[in-house]
Amino acid sequence: MPEIDSYHKGKEPSIWTKLKLLRLRKKYKSKPERKIIKKVLVFFIWLIVFGFIGLIGVFAYFAKDLPNPAELTERQVVESTKIYDRTGTVLLYDVHGEEKRTVISFEEIPQYVKNATIVIEDTNFYHHFGLDFKGILRAFLANLQGKKIGQGGSTITQQFIKNTILTPERTYSRKIKEAILAIEMEAKYSKDEILGFYLNQVPYGSNAYGTEAAAQTFFNKNAKDLTLAQAALLASLAQAPSYYSPYGSHLNELKSRQKYILERMHKFGYITEEELNSAKEEELTFVQTKATIKAPHFVMYIKEYLEEKYGKDYVEKAGLRVYTTLDWDLQKNAETILANQVTKNAKNYNAYNAALVAIDPKTGQILSMVGSKDYWAPSEPKSCKPGKTCLFEPNFNVATSPRQPGSSFKPFAYARAFQKGFTPDTMIFDLETEFAVEGATSYKPKNYDSKFRGPVSFRQGLAQSLNVPSVKVLYLAGVNETINLAQDMGIETLKDRSRYGLSLVLGGGEVKLLEQTAAFGVFATEGIKNPTSAIIKIVDSKGNVIEEYENKPQKIIEPQIARLISDILSDDAARAPIFGEKSNLYIEGIPTAAKTGTTQEYKDGWTIGYTPSLVVGVWAGNNDNTPMNREPGLIVAAPIWNQFVKQAYEIKSQKSKVKSQNLENEFTLPEEPESFIKPDLIATNKDILNGKFANEFKVKIDKISGKLATNLTPPDLIEEKIYPQVHTILYYINKDDPQGEDNGREDSQFSNWEAPVINWTLAPERIGLYNQELPQEYDDIHIPENQPQVNIINPQNNQTFNNGSIVIEAEANARLGIEKAEFFFDDELIGTRYSRPYYLYFQPPNDATEGNHIIEVRVFDITGNSSSKKVKINLFPTY
Repeated sequence: MPEIDSYHKGKEPSIWTKLKLLRLRKKYKSKPERKIIKKVLVFFIWLIVFGFIGLIGVFAYFAKDLPNPAELTERQVVESTKIYDRTGTVLLYDVHGEEKRTVISFEEIPQYVKNATIVIEDTNFYHHFGLDFKGILRAFLANLQGKKIGQGGSTITQQFIKNTILTPERTYSRKIKEAILAIEMEAKYSKDEILGFYLNQVPYGSNAYGTEAAAQTFFNKNAKDLTLAQAALLASLAQAPSYYSPYGSHLNELKSRQKYILERMHKFGYITEEELNSAKEEELTFVQTKATIKAPHFVMYIKEYLEEKYGKDYVEKAGLRVYTTLDWDLQKNAETILANQVTKNAKNYNAYNAALVAIDPKTGQILSMVGSKDYWAPSEPKSCKPGKTCLFEPNFNVATSPRQPGSSFKPFAYARAFQKGFTPDTMIFDLETEFAVEGATSYKPKNYDSKFRGPVSFRQGLAQSLNVPSVKVLYLAGVNETINLAQDMGIETLKDRSRYGLSLVLGGGEVKLLEQTAAFGVFATEGIKNPTSAIIKIVDSKGNVIEEYENKPQKIIEPQIARLISDILSDDAARAPIFGEKSNLYIEGIPTAAKTGTTQEYKDGWTIGYTPSLVVGVWAGNNDNTPMNREPGLIVAAPIWNQFVKQAYEIKSQKSKVKSQNLENEFTLPEEPESFIKPDLIATNKDILNGKFANEFKVKIDKISGKLATNLTPPDLIEEKIYPQVHTILYYINKDDPQGEDNGREDSQFSNWEAPVINWTLAPERIGLYNQELPQEYDDIHIPENQPQVNIINPQNNQTFNNGSIVIEAEANARLGIEKAEFFFDDELIGTRYSRPYYLYFQPPNDATEGNHIIEVRVFDITGNSSSKKVKINLFPTY
């Protein structure tokens, strides 16, 4: 075909020339050639048909076991549990298992995050139907060349599917399944829905899954508050979270990738050049790991409660919202104050740790809990063994661990004693006393300063924290009865009764700071116990409230008993002899009641105190029980307590004044601190209960004989004399019925208590003051036998007188001798004679009335015995 061949020479033929050539070839083709072409065409048609059928078969084969795309979004998505403060505005902790996630709506995800994700993960996301064929082909060729299946090419839709239901294996079969589901999903959901699913599912590293969890983990903020620079950085993490981790060693690569994303966002028109430059210049600060847990000891206390009640797996995956009772403002203050004071304690007093609990006594809600000086610090000393030789263990929560409370336990014993009928004025002796303990060696407690103060009141004993009187009070109150009361008030650790004796009142039994602080709250609320609570409510991922705070107040003691304790613990003057005036237990302008505690060998220092609206407990010491430098709770714990209470009122009264935020469940304190209600006055029929340590016996004594006066003892010779009788309290009362008629002289402790008291009265400076024997004999001077005898000789009885003087003459004698004779006219003394003869000339007064009058003569011996004689006369004067 020369005509055809001639066209191969020269220049490239035009399209018209090519068409002409095609017609010429067709014209000159032979029939056999046309048959071959036809067969080839048929073959390819069948190849396409069978290929399509095969593709359908493959699709059907892999699709038969795949889930419906609708099930992908209906499945239970793992969400982490979030623990908040009481207002719900401060996230304390995100409880999670392997996945920390919080699902948010598509609208809550910032546009910056959406755009940054698209430009780095799937530029054509809004233009394909689930598969990017160019990307697939590119990945296929790269994998063939590298002889491995590792190159990507997945769209956002495919990545979501891979992260939710398919295994991460790199095989063609998984890729096929992924593609099938991607196509189905694109048909079922909109692009925005798919992007929302992805951004709530994608792993960003550090156990953070989804945009919200990542924003909280790395920037401590909600996703909606992310900046452009932060959004681009999160998008940078998705491809290789571990490699690009901001806490790892590839921070420079991470920042380079972030800038690359920002530039692509600008390239595709998502941000302006100004926004690009601003984002590049923004300095990013990542949350330190420890900052992801606020109030860590409290959070772990909550987490333990949740896991015990609901199960660990449920808590880590159910997406609960836990609104706790914690007040974040008070918590921050507590942590700062405590850490600062422990630094001083460690330097000056060898006390390396402390703990604090604050509770609202009106609700029982925990407001603050600090379990150690620093949850994140290393143990001290550096080489110590936790639980054995560490002065300080950071993660160990002292607030919820049993420790000996020292004297801070004393109020429970006094409260029980008041319930039985004792009073704050009841007198008891602070003397070295041996306590007989059945089946054990005798017990001799000492006071803090090793001094003894003699007679003291219950008020002084509690306010000054005197040990010997308090041990006696516990005996009078009853050990078991006191434990019962303490348990009713909230202390749950004193279970083995056989372990506890009279030393319990000095802190011989271990209690938890949290429980003892809550128990003091019963005094603050005038006898009402509000069970301790750490949770306001728990909401599940669907918005259902599954647990909510409900106050169930219980009346434990009468208001009068609580008021008595508060009155004593707030009495600064009563405690001043030991603690000094205006010590750290006193806060100007805020009525407070407080009690300290110090254990043997100074291993623990406590201060627990309260107002009607706030109760705070503080412990200080060393985890391993190493003794402090002989300093009491007043020195190591009270400063923390004082500062916390003072600042709590400053912070919370300011908030109550401003009320700007008006947050739900916000805790406030009264602008004017409340005062404690004064207890009623108590009067009993026993001196020992009314403040008199000596039982005063009053007797009438004849001054002459020194013996008991009789009815014959002249009144002017009778004196009332007081004989103070001093004995132990058991001499006068029965401990089980102190206001009853019985005494306790048969009590097993009577002789042990009585002997020191008697010895006290016999001290040289008190000789003759107490316990003198009362007179038993009666006046033997003024007796009938010693009465003088008297007789009026003149005038005669009924004698009549007109005018002139009257001569009065008497005769008298007495066994003990006459001292004097007194003459009376109508009971008016008219003369006295001290020797014989006993006579008197008497001129009746001019105004004397006419008629009968009485003349009397009284005679006295030298001891005051007396007798008298009277006669009647008649006056009829003549003028």
